[in-house]
Amino acid sequence: MSMPDGQLPQGEEKVRAVRTMFDTIAPRYDLVNRIMTFRLDVRWRKRAVRTLRLPVGSRILDLASGTGDLCIDLRKAGYVPLSFDLSFGMLSADRSGVPRVQADILRLPLPDCSVDGVTCGFALRNLVDLDAFFRELARVVRPGGRIALLDVGVPHNPVIRFGNNIYFGKMVPRIGALLSDGPAYRYLPKSVAYLPPREELTRLLREAGFPDARHEQLSGGLTQLLSGTRHGG
Repeated sequence: MSMPDGQLPQGEEKVRAVRTMFDTIAPRYDLVNRIMTFRLDVRWRKRAVRTLRLPVGSRILDLASGTGDLCIDLRKAGYVPLSFDLSFGMLSADRSGVPRVQADILRLPLPDCSVDGVTCGFALRNLVDLDAFFRELARVVRPGGRIALLDVGVPHNPVIRFGNNIYFGKMVPRIGALLSDGPAYRYLPKSVAYLPPREELTRLLREAGFPDARHEQLSGGLTQLLSGTRHGG
């Protein structure tokens, strides 16, 4: 997943590398997630679903849906989820049973204003163009619709940040190599570098069409949650 000079891949090379990586780790993805997050990932996803605050029966896209964890939580909350992912391997390992589509989530095969909301779990750093992604969300979400986007964070507390750097940078790659694929789980801690600061993330969302966009730190900043309402509702 790294370039020969140690840099992270960019552009179309990043797209190919990310798709191949997730195809590879799909079979044991859920197991490794539960172990390396001490099941906190379950809590984070439920928080994202609660943040939507949409009526029961709302149609929700789960983008970069992986094996369907968020789709399961969305359905339990009374929503109607639809799963989109670039990785066929991930879609093949889906456990949710909801309709699935293999697609580039920067170019969704959907009409304008066609869904009530969007969730996305831990994929922002794997996209080649966040601004284009946020504008694509604004295109497909109806006015008044909601989004809830999760990704890893950089804790602001220096003590928590120090501990997280050791665990995420040293232990997670070892867990991943033991249970799944070593190169993939060496890449994942490094991929945090793709994410801009929280101020930049909220600015991009507001300019895309979510004027009330807000950023929250979860679990001391181990994870970040971005949410917002589509302008015009």
